[in-house]
Amino acid sequence: MTQIGFYHLLRLPLDQALPKLLEKAVQAGLRVVVMGGSSERVEHLNAALWTYTEESWLPHGSARDGAAAEQPIWLTEQDENPNKATVLVLCDGARPAAMAGWDRCLDLFDGNDEAAVNAARDRWKTWKAEGHELVYYQQTERGGWEEKSRTYTKSH
Repeated sequence: MTQIGFYHLLRLPLDQALPKLLEKAVQAGLRVVVMGGSSERVEHLNAALWTYTEESWLPHGSARDGAAAEQPIWLTEQDENPNKATVLVLCDGARPAAMAGWDRCLDLFDGNDEAAVNAARDRWKTWKAEGHELVYYQQTERGGWEEKSRTYTKSH
């Protein structure tokens, strides 16, 4: 089963929180697919990852850039895994048809948007019923993450 982390954004918006999470994944040698809610959102995040800080560089691309198989981080609005990633990051309530094939999933949602919070609760219930390990992280005052809750699969 996939470990799914729910990341409750409270302080920093997605385009500021996402790069920090992606940096950790790349430093760990992981490949990532970021699935956004629309092609416009994907291109916004694509641009934001180039400019979020002068000190860092995150290798990434989207359909506009091409060469998906060579990209450590692939941004898309499609349910796809062209770079053979093991980590899936979901934004804007996007969700794949199935979690099979992903080692880990990060579901980022805007805690200041009641509809987004309710939709995240629904995804939690669905994925819990499917037997995935779920972890709930809440954003701290400084923009980091604090684990608040965890459910384990039957194999734990």
